[in-house]
Formats: sequence, structure tokens, C-alpha cells
Amino acid sequence: MSKFVELKEAVASTLKPGATVAFEGFTHLIPHAAAHEVIRQNIGDLTVVRMTPDLIYDQLIGMGLVSKIVFSYAGNPGVGLLRRLRDAVENGWPRAIELEEHSHAAMANAYEAGAAGLPFAVFRGYKGAGLKEVTPTIRSVTCPYTGEELATVPAIRPDVTFIHAQKADRKGNVLIEGIVGVQKEAVLAADKAIVTVEEVVDELDAHPNACVLPSWTLHGVCEVPGGAHPSYAHGYYTRDNAAYLEWDRIAADRERFRSWMHAHVLNAGAADFAARIKPVEVTS
Repeated sequence: MSKFVELKEAVASTLKPGATVAFEGFTHLIPHAAAHEVIRQNIGDLTVVRMTPDLIYDQLIGMGLVSKIVFSYAGNPGVGLLRRLRDAVENGWPRAIELEEHSHAAMANAYEAGAAGLPFAVFRGYKGAGLKEVTPTIRSVTCPYTGEELATVPAIRPDVTFIHAQKADRKGNVLIEGIVGVQKEAVLAADKAIVTVEEVVDELDAHPNACVLPSWTLHGVCEVPGGAHPSYAHGYYTRDNAAYLEWDRIAADRERFRSWMHAHVLNAGAADFAARIKPVEVTS
């Protein structure tokens, strides 16, 4: 059963050094505020998981908190590469990290297997692909019914999953609107799940096919307006494209990166996110 807590408390009580953690979101609702709180608390030696790692993973890696990354695509969306990730891989700065790379299909299936309590995911894929030559966790089984060879990957079961969403009601149920990636599966696969939300409301007013996470799937709910910035939150604020462009310049230089992190993360707090957003203009 979820409870309403401050983000600082939620992170401190759930995430420990050496844990496996997922910060999931797809295009929007990326949990920047949650990742920044992890950085402020200096929780390290983490195995970080995500289908599409972007800025928050670049920041976690650049601050030396990541020992391994499990992913299917990594980049600054619409801009280019992740410079702190590349520096860690190529130069071991600020520390070397281990890579486990998969396809999007493999990651989605691995989350679903974790959510279902299965040890691995089985699917058609990777035939003729070179990725299995560099990722030893990609294996295969023979179907006992057809004799077909199928690909397998281990289930993803994070110790903690962090997501961002639009609303929570006062019972702790959470509504996700707009594009939904694997947030639901990542929550169900995790030992504990924390969600930051734009607001807490009396009623969710969800339509019949909406993605609603019932309170029993969540360990904690944190009200953090703007907690997805600079990504967008459908219905609340738009994507800050300038921030993504600027990040490429910030992350390109180690000292500039450290200075930015001290000014905007280490010496800031979750409440600062609300001041950064540009609300969606509602037209009649």
C-alpha cells in the first residue's frame, strides 16, 4: 500500500548502495527529480536500468554513482550522444562502468517477465544480430512444442523503480496519461516502487482505458510539481528543448559538468523543479 512521503525520505528509505534501480519514462514523464535526489544523497555503486537512458543517466554516471548500465538505447534525444556515458566507457572517468546492451524488444519483454515473476523472457529476436556476441546474457531455448529456437534474456527485477506521473488520488492510486512506455511493467517488476506526481487530487477521473497504478503496487507517492522537467508532462507542461541542447555543451567538459551539477542539483532541491516549467497553454 502506497503512502505519501517527501521525496528525500522516499529515496533514503528505499534505495541503498549497490542496488539495481530503474528510472523509467518514455519521451515524457521522465523522473528527473527522483534521480536528482539520488545524486544529492550520493547513493552509489548502482546498476541502473532503462530502455532509453538519457540525461539523468548521463548525470548519474558523471557523478560516479553507476557501476553498470542495462539498456537498449542511450542518447540525448534529438541532439546526440551522452558525453558523460561515453567518457566513462572510453576513459573510465570518473569510474569505469559495465555495459549490458539489449534491443527495445528484449528490454520490454524482460520487464514483463519480471512483472510476472518469471526468471526470464522468451521471444523471437536477435537472429542474425551481432548484439548477442557482446552481451552474454542473451541466450536461447528450444521450444518444446515446435522445435523453434527462441531468444531469451533474464527478467528485470529492480530493487527500486522510480517513475513520474500526472496525478495521484488521496488513496494513493496513480494515473498516467499520454504516451506510456514500460512504466507499469517496471513498477510491477520492482521490489519497491516510488512515483512522483504533478498533483494529488480527490478523484482521478480516469477514462476506461487509462493506465492506473493501484495503490498496492507502490511503496510511496511524492508530490513534486515539475518533477519531469526538462522532459514534458502531458497536459501540464511542454518539453524544454533548449535544456537538451544546452546539456550537450555542459556535458562535453568535465569541469563545466561538475559546476552545473553543484549549482543545479547538489545545491538545489525537489521544490526547484516547479519554478522551471512552462505550463501548457489551454485554448478555448
